[in-house]
Amino acid sequence: MKILLALILTLATSVLAQTPSQKHPFTFEDMMKLKRVGAPVPSPDGKWVVFDCVDVDLEANTKISHLWIVPASGGESRRLNSTPNHEERPRFSPDGKRLIWTSKATDPTQIWMCNFDSGSGGLVGKAHQLTEISTGADGGIWSPDGKNIVFVSAVYPDCKDDACNKQRDEELKKSKVKAKIFSRLFYRHWSAFTEFKRSHLFVQTVEAPVSGAGNGTAAGTAASTARDLTPGDHDVPPFSLGGQDMYSISPDGQEVAYTSNIDEVEATSTNNEIFVVPIDVEHASGLSSSETQAGGSRYSKKISNSPGADTTPLYSPDGKYLAWRSQARAGFEADKWRLFVQDRQSGKTRNLTEKFDRWVGSFAWSLCGDETIAFTYENHGEALIGSVSARIGDAAGKPVVYEHLVPGAKEASHADDLATTSDGSIYYTAMSIEAPNEIRRRFASKCELSGADEPVTHMNDALLSQIDIQPLESFKFKGANDEEVQGFMVKPPGFDPNKKYPLKFLIHGGPQGAWGNEWTYRWNAELFAATGNYVVVMINFHGSTAYGQKFTDSISGDWGGKPYVDLMKGLDYVEKTYPFIDKDREAALGASYGGYMANWILGHTNRFKCIVSHDGMFNTESAYGTTEELWFPEWEFKGPPWKNRELYRKFSPHLFADKFTTPTLVVHGQNDYRLDVSEGFQLFTTLQRLKIPSKMLYFPDEGHWVLKPQNSQLWYKTVNDWVDQWCK
Repeated sequence: MKILLALILTLATSVLAQTPSQKHPFTFEDMMKLKRVGAPVPSPDGKWVVFDCVDVDLEANTKISHLWIVPASGGESRRLNSTPNHEERPRFSPDGKRLIWTSKATDPTQIWMCNFDSGSGGLVGKAHQLTEISTGADGGIWSPDGKNIVFVSAVYPDCKDDACNKQRDEELKKSKVKAKIFSRLFYRHWSAFTEFKRSHLFVQTVEAPVSGAGNGTAAGTAASTARDLTPGDHDVPPFSLGGQDMYSISPDGQEVAYTSNIDEVEATSTNNEIFVVPIDVEHASGLSSSETQAGGSRYSKKISNSPGADTTPLYSPDGKYLAWRSQARAGFEADKWRLFVQDRQSGKTRNLTEKFDRWVGSFAWSLCGDETIAFTYENHGEALIGSVSARIGDAAGKPVVYEHLVPGAKEASHADDLATTSDGSIYYTAMSIEAPNEIRRRFASKCELSGADEPVTHMNDALLSQIDIQPLESFKFKGANDEEVQGFMVKPPGFDPNKKYPLKFLIHGGPQGAWGNEWTYRWNAELFAATGNYVVVMINFHGSTAYGQKFTDSISGDWGGKPYVDLMKGLDYVEKTYPFIDKDREAALGASYGGYMANWILGHTNRFKCIVSHDGMFNTESAYGTTEELWFPEWEFKGPPWKNRELYRKFSPHLFADKFTTPTLVVHGQNDYRLDVSEGFQLFTTLQRLKIPSKMLYFPDEGHWVLKPQNSQLWYKTVNDWVDQWCK
């Protein structure tokens, strides 16, 4: 009997040992099911955190954002508002009794408002539309006194009122003539034509919340129509691809600080400046040029003076200081972001990060009255949080002190979207290559950081627990000029070191960008590794960020030089160091500058079995004439083509077409105005004329990025199928 029992136990143990893992390789469908968590918005009393979160419906081909709420100490997240509308950017009133957000319940979007009960953590009464401006409203923020909101709307700069804007929009919509007449540059930007409109800041007063509001009771109504705070023919704020707001309101509610570029030719200028304007001055929209200045009204005052970009102004809680991010060099979008602070009374300005050779990202003032600023910064593939004293008097010999508030652990390796609370806690979003954004908290008690760093949301834990996600591995090697270069590797699920694996060699864009321990939905290394079982390698070549400004600067004027050397030496290193890489089955893939480098590789080596070139520059001179932000090529190639044609031609991939041999997939979007679709057409035409195996994936409805869910699905399938065709 004992022998039989032992045999049964042995067999059971054997069966359990042979049971395959319940986790499965990462798929595109998995990625579309992940919830995309937005920035944390703590309630003023510190009890709750509200955030927006995007759900993707692959079948419907939609991405819809909803409002969510979670206890500030962590716990179960729940929907805050059950409407089917796209809702984002929640913001608490200073007293915590009201909440505003941007909603697509109307077209165009408007700002809505509802009462909030901190006891239950729920909306009370009936939400209502707060703004009714015909051009739409977004980006709403509260004045600290709770009397006003400030928001952004794109208007015709010569219109004097909303009726004029409405009439112009209706005329444009109804017109059977869709032609446009341009008389200056920046007629299109990123992925859209400007339509002759300018973004302006508007202010609107708001009534106090209704006491004891119940079901069906409105949350207060607007006490006035919106007023244009920044009339004139300039964008306030300028175009941005996301990140921290470029405007804020002083603690006394009397002044607005904002960002604007007032240079005559914006297409050649990065010189964004910081301005301030009183919030209570009655402006007249549509002022003549003699009555407007500085990206706003005659009451606006410029307070920054850097020839480079100044942006994201943020007042200290006591109103004594105004901080912002600043770049030193004109015309260079990849200059180091420094943190400046200005004493509002004396006007004295100080560079807080002069001795810190990293870029300042998002930042937030401490609410503990200690005049400290927390900020994020990238370092060797991670984004950490540091802090610095903002006291102007500390400049006299006292060193700047940086404290790593968040360690480089995988669960918090890439921090962003900082928000602070009155007890000194810091809330932020954190991602890694293994998981998208979740909200975390660096806990404090009575303004003393306790050392505990803990998750607040768990929106994707259940799904990710079912997936075989691989960690990011770092390696270093000697690159160009015998300088150290960092690379990263992701292995396929079920990795076996005794097997040989094909390689996907990813090349990042920018060119002043970087790979790191962060999540992305567009070039996801986990998905590339899992689809077909590939090893994925990524190199942060000369020109990458997070290694010091000198390293970043080294690519300008040398696009096909040191970066190419780094990539080839990096590939040599992994082939020699990791025997599981099959050097006879390698593919190179890149987008933007990575697409340029893919094109450059085409004419300089045949070591890859195939290439994927997405939105890449093919002809440097034609790319200059079709891009919108002219400061970019003029910095990278040291002027326009007619002044420095030799450098343009030295590094133009199209002039090396006689050496092309590698099968290539070309991808480009019609609405890509950063690198015009003609660059992709030129490359594909050249490949076809040379009878090189080639294919083109063309998106008539995408820009520089492929964003629509089903387009993204087609993109991943086409790219991976192409690589499989040549490497499997």
